[in-house]
This record gives sequence, structure tokens and C-alpha cells, in this order.
Amino acid sequence: MSLSTRTLIVVPATALLLFGAVIAVIVSGCGGQKSEADKNSGKKEFLIFSGGGLRLPVAELADTFGEENGVNVLTDYAGAEVLISKAKLSKRGDIYIPGDKEYVDLAAAKGLILSQKSVCYFVPTILVQKGNPKEITGLKDLTRPGIKLGLGNAQYIPIGRKSKRILAKNGISWADIETNLKFQSATVNELCLQIQAKSLDAVIVWDAVAYCYAKYGDQIAIPRDLNVISTVDAGVLTFTRNRELAGEFVDFLRSERGRAVFRKHNYRVDRPE
Repeated sequence: MSLSTRTLIVVPATALLLFGAVIAVIVSGCGGQKSEADKNSGKKEFLIFSGGGLRLPVAELADTFGEENGVNVLTDYAGAEVLISKAKLSKRGDIYIPGDKEYVDLAAAKGLILSQKSVCYFVPTILVQKGNPKEITGLKDLTRPGIKLGLGNAQYIPIGRKSKRILAKNGISWADIETNLKFQSATVNELCLQIQAKSLDAVIVWDAVAYCYAKYGDQIAIPRDLNVISTVDAGVLTFTRNRELAGEFVDFLRSERGRAVFRKHNYRVDRPE
């Protein structure tokens, strides 16, 4: 069984609000109340903290894993910083899968991760309005006057950090981009929703997430040599009460069955060259 939390909208600039949001979600039981059937099932609970951009494959694989292993799998989707803060404050959780291994590495350095393995790769891409009415052809066009741009908040989510690094790699300063920056998000999915709502002209998002919004937007690829690829690791949290099961879940993500599910949802399981 999967139980997904509501996406947290974090006001950028205030760590206090982030802390308050984390506390609120923990108090509410990570996003929902268990049904009476769950309470009385006698099954183990297995909690996955997953980046919002990984929702489709993780939800499917979590359901399958739960059914095959007789456990209640709970899934909590949010930004990478919010997720690890919730794990630390609640001292619970089995798996941490943010949108970039850097966050797992940082958590490991703080003693929060027992082991970690790579499961897929994200390639940043520019998503524009369907038909590309502003004729955006690359990163430099994001600085043109009149372009309404959205980026992930680098303080909270991997796509935000990666976007800053991509801009710097291409000689585009933050000052160059800031004039057009109309929205910073706490999850990658929010950026795509801005394209769907026609509120923005362009956003930088993960390629796999952009495919979900193909009806509303077009992808403008960033050349490989100008891009910064993200490796996605799944980490077993030190808080786990199901260490063997947690290791099995990570192996399941990396198995041929798991890789097939990632591929089905347009996620890359082989590192782009």
C-alpha cells in the first residue's frame, strides 16, 4: 500500500518556515492517517522518503515491493532538504531517494546513511510552452528581455543546485538571469505545473519529469558538454528498523524488473554519455 504526502510549499528565504513545515508534516503522520485496516493488519511499515521528481517509478515499485513482501509501504514525496529534515526530526524512515546523490552523500557525512547505491540518472532540460512561442533555443535565450523564467530553489532541491551550476558552466551569471526569474520552486513538479498553467515561458527541470508534461510543453535539450548530469542514489537510513528489507528494496530498484519500471516512465538507468 502507498500513502503519499501532500507537496510542501516552502517559502524560500526563511529557514524557520521550513522547520515549521517539517514539524507540521511529522505531527500529521507524514501526510495522512492510516486506515483501520492498516492499523490492524499486523504488517510491518516501511517508509520511503522520495524526491517529488521520482514519484512515478517509486510509487509503482513501492506498491509491488509491498505486495510481494507483505509490508505496508508508506511513501513521502517532497524536496530533498525537507525530506532529510523530516527523517532527522522524526528519527524514522527506511529509504532516502532525493533527486541527486549529493544529498545522500551529505546525509552520509552526518551519519544518517548506512549504505547507498545508484538507481538512475537525471538530465536537466529546458521546458518551454507548447510550440515554443518565445523561440527559445538554448540557455542564453533565458536572459532575453521579456522571458518569464522559473528555477528550482537551490536551497531546497537538487534541480535548483544543478541549474545554478549549469548557468555558471555556460558563463551566465546569476545577475544575468535574476531579472527574468519570476518563480522559484520547492519541488521540480511545481515548475512543470507553471508551464502547464502558461504562467512561465521556460523552466529548467529533469528530462524524465518533463516527459510527463509533453502535452503542455516542449523540451529544448541542453548540449551534453554544457550540461550537468545528476546521479540518483537510494540510501538506507540509519533510522531503519528493517535493515535487511531496506537493502532488498534498493537491490529491487536496481534489478532488471526495477530498471524496466524506470525505463517505462522515461527515466535513464544507464549514465548518459
